[in-house]
Amino acid sequence: MLRTHLTTLLAVSLGACLAAGSASAQNRDVTIVNSTSTAMIEFYASNTGTRDWQEDILGVDVLEVGESVDVTVDDGTGACMYDFMATFSDGATAQKGGINVCEISQFDFTD
Repeated sequence: MLRTHLTTLLAVSLGACLAAGSASAQNRDVTIVNSTSTAMIEFYASNTGTRDWQEDILGVDVLEVGESVDVTVDDGTGACMYDFMATFSDGATAQKGGINVCEISQFDFTD
């Protein structure tokens, strides 16, 4: 169910990416891996040029321990630099800034 929900969300994001023109032509597909010992309940990816975390990409879905999900990280601006944040079922959060989604294909959250 997680993949179905996110595939639909990503298809909409991809359509917006294609409509944005050549600045959005770079690949922004990233596999997010939960390599922690706790379920991930929220995941955010926000352009480093913003101060807001935007929307929770997982929505109502949960990324269990050892699971991964493919996401297209694109807010329509053509930006490649993003900050990631995850919230876990135990209340912990993890943040990583300055991730170039045009150059990576996988990002692992670890303990």
